[in-house]
Amino acid sequence: MKITSTKIPDVLIIEPQIFYDDRGFFFESFNLKSWQEKTGLKTNFIQDNHSQSKYNVLRGLHYQIKQPLAKLVRAVVGEIFDVAVDIRQSSSTFGQWVGEILTAENKKQLWIPEGFAHGFLVLSESAEVLYKTNNFYASEYDRSICWNDPDININWDLKATPLLSDKDKNAPLLKDAEIFD
Repeated sequence: MKITSTKIPDVLIIEPQIFYDDRGFFFESFNLKSWQEKTGLKTNFIQDNHSQSKYNVLRGLHYQIKQPLAKLVRAVVGEIFDVAVDIRQSSSTFGQWVGEILTAENKKQLWIPEGFAHGFLVLSESAEVLYKTNNFYASEYDRSICWNDPDININWDLKATPLLSDKDKNAPLLKDAEIFD
């Protein structure tokens, strides 16, 4: 497993070692011992989520204000542009974002710690995204931030207006959102 820090050091890109032969490939998508040894994180993943979306769907920017979620995200079908936004007010990287293209082919994963909002844009005809979380989903603590907030200024590199849920269409700007201290 190769681990690369991003411009926000708490967000990591994880690249598994992949073994190819004439039959196909094999890799460990997660190994607790390797994860803890290589990242130094004692994360206890307790839930796996799987979503499917069609081209140009943008999901996010989502987070839980209580029972915050850390996520390990990967695309198992298709291609997405995955984004993490630091919404920890006391952080030196508050309001900054990082993005990474995750594909079924590159098998990269993005580690998004607690205190971050998360979103992704589907770049392929369709995409399936799997992500592990360290806490259970709690709808009463579910929050969103506007995907195109000018103060965050994410470069989504859109080809057309994205397809959004009502929740994401009506999400507040970062300056008006409930965030972490």
